Amino acid sequence: MIYRSLLVHLTRAPNCDARVDLAIRLARERDGHLVGLAPTGWIEMPVQIGRSLVGDIDVMSGAWEAMQRHAADAAAQFAERCRGAGLKSYETRVDEADAAASVIRHGHCSDLVLIGQPDPTLPSYAAAMSFAEQVVLYSARPVLCLPYAGRFDAVGRRVLIAWDDSREAARAVSDALPLLTQADEVHLTSFCPVSADAARKDPEALRPICQWLLWHGVDAKPHLDATELPVGEALLSRAADLGTDLIVMGAYGHSRWSERVLGGATRGLLEHMTVPVLMSH
Repeated sequence: MIYRSLLVHLTRAPNCDARVDLAIRLARERDGHLVGLAPTGWIEMPVQIGRSLVGDIDVMSGAWEAMQRHAADAAAQFAERCRGAGLKSYETRVDEADAAASVIRHGHCSDLVLIGQPDPTLPSYAAAMSFAEQVVLYSARPVLCLPYAGRFDAVGRRVLIAWDDSREAARAVSDALPLLTQADEVHLTSFCPVSADAARKDPEALRPICQWLLWHGVDAKPHLDATELPVGEALLSRAADLGTDLIVMGAYGHSRWSERVLGGATRGLLEHMTVPVLMSH
């Protein structure tokens, strides 16, 4: 198994450069094809509001032209970086669509989707968090999310897998195999409360997944940890202790009224990640 086609979300945000650099490196290492996707973004306006803005049609037109121009600029910068890096196979796409819907749709024909963590210091943080949540929840492909700050010259050399024997975790591990099989070191950790019964603290519970990984050439070191911390915090703490440069985890969601939202642990990690995180839902 290998990632032969990668999709990277393009924006004009400062952290996009690090995301593009990593995407180029991953594509080049695997002799794969890289797609740079620049959605313009679009929000359907209720009819009654639209009517009230008839007199401001020039303002709306100008805003739309600016959105198109920003997307085109992001795509052009991406193409220039790919050429400069000598990447053999790449393409750019400017899509006049909502950003999340665009990334999800185009991601159907890619093996891995790369996005960025929302920057809490920016005014657009709430919208960026909504975008990231939707992509993680609805993407048919694994999503690699990079922290909003820092450079990531090495990703996937030392990997930490979060394991709880769930469907989401199993899918994430399977989706991450192209990275896991090339990693220098892989750790697999499972957390349980300090007060958990002995059965839940049995190290043998991790043997099946470690054996499955071994069949694929991945020798994972198991860790069964008791913690009083929320899972997201415990996972980041363990990643720091082990010096890992990638976390692999299942993304959990639940229904709230008429929408789906991320579970607490998944959202917490998305908000506070310190290393790249590969998520599958």
